[in-house]
Amino acid sequence: MGYLTVKWLHVMSSTLLFGTGLGIAFFMWKAHRTGDARVIAATARTVVRADACFTAPAVLVQFASGLWLAHRLSMPLSVFWLKWALVLFFFVGACWLPVLWLQVRAHRLARAAAERGAPLPAGYHRAMGWWYALAWPAFAGVAAIFWLMVVKPAG
Repeated sequence: MGYLTVKWLHVMSSTLLFGTGLGIAFFMWKAHRTGDARVIAATARTVVRADACFTAPAVLVQFASGLWLAHRLSMPLSVFWLKWALVLFFFVGACWLPVLWLQVRAHRLARAAAERGAPLPAGYHRAMGWWYALAWPAFAGVAAIFWLMVVKPAG
């Protein structure tokens, strides 16, 4: 693959990563605000699938294409902006991996409540509290990575 093709894949995967993450967060938040276990279960099921189909592959393409581009340009990973982009990438991943588990947990708890016609359990609310707490720093990290990729500050 040529440089411009890989660069295009890198930009597209970063866009997909941010856009899917923002969409998932929006729809989970809207469903959560209804308090309706059926709505939450259906939305969370879709969110989990979207993360598997779009976010996870975008993360892999983003990482692989970024390393390939740096190697192709003979750019050491110690370059200020690139080093911090990688630090943030792993920070975002450290937030995102628990979020995946929390989404699955929220889905299961909401589905079980909906099947029983019961209110959402305390475990659901704890899971969503952690989900929100981890989502904000992850989004800030992704936004900072975008800024680093565009501005490329020398440090």
